[in-house]
Amino acid sequence: MALQPVQAIASFGGKVEVFDHASDACNSTMRFAVYSPPQAASGPVPVLWYLSGLTCTWANVNEKSGIQRYAAEHGTMVVFPDTSPRGEGVADDEGYDLGQGAGFYVDATQDPWAEHFQMETYVTKELPALIGERFPNADMARQGITGHSMGGHGALTLHLKYRDSYVSVSAFSPIVAPTQVPWGQKAFTAYLGSDTTQWAKHDACELVKQATTKAHILIDQGAADNFLDEQLRPQLFGDACAEAGQEVSIRMREGYDHSYYFVSSFIGEHMAHHAKALKA
Repeated sequence: MALQPVQAIASFGGKVEVFDHASDACNSTMRFAVYSPPQAASGPVPVLWYLSGLTCTWANVNEKSGIQRYAAEHGTMVVFPDTSPRGEGVADDEGYDLGQGAGFYVDATQDPWAEHFQMETYVTKELPALIGERFPNADMARQGITGHSMGGHGALTLHLKYRDSYVSVSAFSPIVAPTQVPWGQKAFTAYLGSDTTQWAKHDACELVKQATTKAHILIDQGAADNFLDEQLRPQLFGDACAEAGQEVSIRMREGYDHSYYFVSSFIGEHMAHHAKALKA
């Protein structure tokens, strides 16, 4: 469980730190990053989890989004897990949308994935325990969660499943209905098997129908996103929330695509959304 420091970089008065550790959940060496705002040097600060999308690691959002500026402004610690276990001996696939870099934030039950791909347990249990131990001023009673694409799927589903853990939630271009789109169907068949009742436990549209949350869900979606109609389909989540009585804002952003040009344009507004909820 010991953390091995890999890198430490000053940013906006705080620090980005990267760590390796031997993960019990994923049975492999995992890497993650943490941004500690300057306020963490003098007292407790809330914690925001950022879950990345397909093919990404902890590094993409750190290097491309400008999130540290807003985390420093609001005094919020941000944790950036990897998107899957990696390395020799870890199962993989030739496609970018399955295997290493594509864990979908679920606990796999099928071979060869189950040995290492336990991302739900890793993100919701193992890594929070490590953060709380390493960073004494991380206020684990005030946690929020956000993410992009596959990570947006993770943010929505993990919030809806662990609503007592995550006070606030938002997402960029999330896969809201993985049971109904090719990305999710491919991954869930591989990781969870052919029983679609198990898939529904990891589908935001299905979860919100079962129970709503007190949080105001914020979603931003680029209208020029080339994955919009086939893979993302945010209107399905909007309809599910309307049926369930869940408060949600889905903002279509004209001209924006699926890239970090899009995420970086609105990351400040998402940080403000979380800061308001986490400080309430």
